Amino acid sequence: MITYNEAIINKGYKDINPMQFGSEICSPSHSFGPALRTYWLLHYVVRGKGIFKIEEREYTVKAGNIFVIPPFIETYYEADKDEPWEYIWVGFTTSGEFDFGFSDVMYMPHAHHIFESMKKCSNMSKGKTEFLCSKVWQLLSLIFDAQSEKIDYIEQAVNIINAEYMNDISVQNIADKVGLERTYFSNFFKKQIGLSPKQYLLKTRMEQAAVFLRDYGYSVSVTALSVGYSDVYTFSKMFKQYFGISPSKFK
Repeated sequence: MITYNEAIINKGYKDINPMQFGSEICSPSHSFGPALRTYWLLHYVVRGKGIFKIEEREYTVKAGNIFVIPPFIETYYEADKDEPWEYIWVGFTTSGEFDFGFSDVMYMPHAHHIFESMKKCSNMSKGKTEFLCSKVWQLLSLIFDAQSEKIDYIEQAVNIINAEYMNDISVQNIADKVGLERTYFSNFFKKQIGLSPKQYLLKTRMEQAAVFLRDYGYSVSVTALSVGYSDVYTFSKMFKQYFGISPSKFK
């Protein structure tokens, strides 16, 4: 006999009640808001792009992203004028005080199949609510599982910076490589590391430059190229801002 038994954490979940579901291929610059909702609303972007504003934060949202509208929070969103988005959304209420820990925007292309499968409810005469409820729970399971993997994004980003600081890389390049939207990536990186990706990249470059100058005796021009600066003047300016002394005097 083979027995499988796994202990499950009791989180005291209450009911989730679907409120609405839909999909739309938006016209260029189609917008909604600023407005409030009384329930949770999750939009999955199938294709195209647009902007999403929540309180004082603004994001560029693309295919594979889910943007989250919490209850009683002011939001605004607008389709791109050249590549307007197509999205699928689901709205739901909860009977308990849920702390979902959602980010404003999440990159979750693997959630596509769940949102697409929700469309089956349009052919149901009965059981729509129950069907959507099961899909919302399935989606939440996927999101919560992904949340536990977030720290891997930061480790990947740090490894990319350490390996490529000598190249002409940008925060956008790093965000693309780890598969996250740029603004969300920057905010999450700073929350975990204490520095923005731009600040961390600068720190890595400057500290490595100091090693090249001090320990290896490289010239300022060679050092500049070796830490990602094609222009010696820009490198010298950044070095002095960081250390309070010019690289030539430091050397």
